[in-house]
Amino acid sequence: MSRQIAMVIDLNKCVGCQTCTAACKSLWTDEAGQDDMLWANVETKPGRGYPKDWEAKGTESGWKDGELQYGPLHDPDEYGHVAPLNHEAVYFKGTEARLKRDAPLTYGANWDEDSSSGVYPNNYHFYLPRLCNHCTKPACVEACPYHAPYKREEDGIVLVDQDKCQGTRRCNMACPYDKVYFNHLKGKSQKCIFCFPRVEQGVAPACARQCPGRLRFVGFLDDEQGPIARLVHRWKVAIPLHPEYGTGPNVYYVPPILPPPEDANGRLTRASRIPLDYLRRLFGAAVEPALATLAAEMARRRAGESSELIDLLIAKDWKSLFRIPAVPEYALKRRQAAPGPTEPVLRHETQEPRRT
Repeated sequence: MSRQIAMVIDLNKCVGCQTCTAACKSLWTDEAGQDDMLWANVETKPGRGYPKDWEAKGTESGWKDGELQYGPLHDPDEYGHVAPLNHEAVYFKGTEARLKRDAPLTYGANWDEDSSSGVYPNNYHFYLPRLCNHCTKPACVEACPYHAPYKREEDGIVLVDQDKCQGTRRCNMACPYDKVYFNHLKGKSQKCIFCFPRVEQGVAPACARQCPGRLRFVGFLDDEQGPIARLVHRWKVAIPLHPEYGTGPNVYYVPPILPPPEDANGRLTRASRIPLDYLRRLFGAAVEPALATLAAEMARRRAGESSELIDLLIAKDWKSLFRIPAVPEYALKRRQAAPGPTEPVLRHETQEPRRT
């Protein structure tokens, strides 16, 4: 029976420091053709995200009424471009006094960072870390005519076989979360691999392990004693992003709670600072019960009572964030075996991951 590894991200602890983004970028996407790739990134919400307006494309792709839909490909400008600085003119030729870009930026991954919505003093924003969801029903796997994307039996991680990929980009068009990237130099689709070389050794992905806020939990959905099952199934406070896309995401979020807004006289109210309609658009109908459970357990702790949920979310011991057994023996045998006609060695799998 196949298993599914998953991640829970507590949005109430994310400070937008981008440590996860830097960890992933330096570990996996510093090669030719990967300049615009951010397998992990943190967006300010409400905001257009990365690539620009990916949620609008999501309404056109993914699964709808049991049928796979294909959205448009993004224009390169919707990712923004890496605009180089004039290092040579400043440091080598001495013809310029200061560093500057040859061309102005028009968009980028953090373009909307820290931009609030609403009217002061009740304006609001929060941070939304994103990565590939390693979906239960991945649109990218279904879309590819060459079967390059596939889902591993031992942990549910979705990978792209670089030898099979023919650059049709149908996976790009089908993924409603826009987390499949295209390497134009290599003509291959590439994406987050959930740091599987680390996971196979019982080590959490770099984005989770290096997070200073201790907001990412990693484990298997069927592990009843692990943090994932407790947050997703027992307490039901961790919910997927845009469940209406139909892919069954396995990255879950604890929805954000901001300080209550003020009324016209400056007194705090009991309303939600983040409009509930907006949270429902992001997380579906399950967001309100999740928020109610969080509020009730927070009230218990304020009253001096114990709360298993709050203790779990606080994660005083960082080891409580992760429960990842080393890869099963049969998977190790698969990796050590010589590639056969139906089981080619993936180029990603043959890479020795950098230590972080």
